Amino acid sequence: MARKNDKTLPASGAGIVRYFNDDTSGIKLSPNQVVIATIIIALICIALRFTTSVGY
Repeated sequence: MARKNDKTLPASGAGIVRYFNDDTSGIKLSPNQVVIATIIIALICIALRFTTSVGY
């Protein structure tokens, strides 16, 4: 018969990571706002790329 293993792990949290909400000062942006701002900046860069200068 197999012997019963009575060994237990130490009480350390078992690899669970806890994250706390740190309220820091600064601009708070949602992920949607970041995506929209990135698209707008990309469109401005594309529009500037295809505009021609008269002076050259």
